Amino acid sequence: MTQIKAADVQKLRTITGSGMMDCKKALEESNGDFDTAIDILRKKGQKVANKRADREASEGAVLANISKDRKHAAMIVLNCETDFVAKNENFVAFAQSILNIAIAELPADLEALKKLKIGSVTIEEEIINRTGVIGEKVELSVYSLITAESTVAYIHPGNKLASIAGFNKVVEESIGKDIVMQIAAMSPIAIDQSDVPQADIDKELEIGKELAINEGKDAKMAENIAKGRLSKFFKESTLLNQQFIKDNKVTVKEYLHSVNKELTVTAFKRFSLSL
Repeated sequence: MTQIKAADVQKLRTITGSGMMDCKKALEESNGDFDTAIDILRKKGQKVANKRADREASEGAVLANISKDRKHAAMIVLNCETDFVAKNENFVAFAQSILNIAIAELPADLEALKKLKIGSVTIEEEIINRTGVIGEKVELSVYSLITAESTVAYIHPGNKLASIAGFNKVVEESIGKDIVMQIAAMSPIAIDQSDVPQADIDKELEIGKELAINEGKDAKMAENIAKGRLSKFFKESTLLNQQFIKDNKVTVKEYLHSVNKELTVTAFKRFSLSL
């Protein structure tokens, strides 16, 4: 059997991120051949991934950032099984490296992002490798991209919640931060009333009417009450009509117009893991 040197084990560990003993065993099995050892470790990762495919990966890291020209904002969610792994520096660094690639390459969707290279392999393949290293299911579940005249990103401390937003005008970073923090805190479902899907409107009207009837109101009055509750729903659930969290005397729209009468939000995304 080929004698395996500690320096070779360390080299393989640096290349793959695998544990010391796993690297030593892979080198022993491959008689010191690095390429074969790397394949052995990848197959181990695939085996672990297959075994844990049905596990729930509900923990993880939610990260977001913008491009240097501020025209693009991206957000990714890299999931794992436990909070212990989610807080691990190597796991967060891996998630950050995926986000960096997303910002640099601007893939169209999640599947396109997974096919991009990270080192000598695809992101999809490296996730399988990391599953073998960590021993938990690792999954890239979310990728969102916004392109606009100006974009801003926000990550809540702890990497469990992030939001991104696009604007129709160039905005100062502090103003943009106010809006993405508003999105993170208040979780709007749409930018404005006109952007709310009709199905959601119909559902709110139905719920409002049913509640009023259960309170003893007749059908006509119940319908009027439901419309009133819908108006409240729009104020609470659409970004531009929400009370601004830094000054509840004005709406988000009024705050933006105080900066520039034509300034508005063109798109936003928000994602939160259970906090």
